[in-house]
Amino acid sequence: MTDPHPPLIRSAEAKAAFATHSHPWNDKSEFSGVQLGQMAGLKRTGVSLVHIQPGKESFVYHSHEREEEWLYILSGSGTAEIDGKEHRVGAGDFMGFPTPSVAHHLRNSGSETLIYLMGGERRDFEVSDFPKLGKRMIRKGSEIEIYDIADAKPLGPLG
Repeated sequence: MTDPHPPLIRSAEAKAAFATHSHPWNDKSEFSGVQLGQMAGLKRTGVSLVHIQPGKESFVYHSHEREEEWLYILSGSGTAEIDGKEHRVGAGDFMGFPTPSVAHHLRNSGSETLIYLMGGERRDFEVSDFPKLGKRMIRKGSEIEIYDIADAKPLGPLG
């Protein structure tokens, strides 16, 4: 019987599992990659290998309330927007976003494919904000709900 989640993922297996994705809120979002952690059966840690072509972007500007995230640039160059400021990034640069995190986003502003490792926690519950869009995502298990942040109402003092 073959182990559905072998602890060793060979390069050829990872390349065969590559898929292209985009985010519906960003028409420049287009990236390809593979979820290595999931392939190896990791439950609490996500690790992905990601490629972004020149002129494309990873996702959409966002922050995390509960799940830490990190990125390590392997090759190529790009622009990371972190807490409203743009930073040129390239091979060997590392970004870490402890929670609650500042908003962040990555785009390939270079002329070569931008290749990086991305990882973080995979909790049962997460809240992410999309400040430029005024949206909040709440994920409970596999259920995702989206709200306009402007619709939030304070509950008032507890006690």
